[in-house]
Amino acid sequence: MVAQCPPLDPNSAYCNLLQCTHFADSCVIAECDGAMAGWVSGYRPPSEPECFFVWQVAVAPAARGQRLGRRMIDALLDRPSAQGVTHLITTVTDDNVSSWALFEGLAKQWNAALAKSVLFDRDTHFAGAHATEWLARIGPLPRMRGGPTQGKTAT
Repeated sequence: MVAQCPPLDPNSAYCNLLQCTHFADSCVIAECDGAMAGWVSGYRPPSEPECFFVWQVAVAPAARGQRLGRRMIDALLDRPSAQGVTHLITTVTDDNVSSWALFEGLAKQWNAALAKSVLFDRDTHFAGAHATEWLARIGPLPRMRGGPTQGKTAT
């Protein structure tokens, strides 16, 4: 799925398998007619357990334009394992227009602030080989059982 969704970083299959086993409670796939339509991986950082970090959002080309990314994130945050999450965090490069649209849309949907700051600088951290990764921090999130969007599910 990630390979179909540039500009996502193509992590190894091993990395993705570890994510979906070690972090099964914080990953989700969406299927349509038996085919994978989307994938979101994330976790709660041990140093910030009140946050949910979205690692990757991948939506198959055929499923784009249907707010599937939003619905998958809503479904993750509605799980009991997300209880106590007050902020959603992620990193995004400046040129990733679709990711910015997704996270700005979520902030608006939740009526929550979105703050943007440099997390990993192109020159300082990547020696010029990768674009700056901006930390997007959305919150505080609406408070509901299990997460901010009780009752909504990915389809």
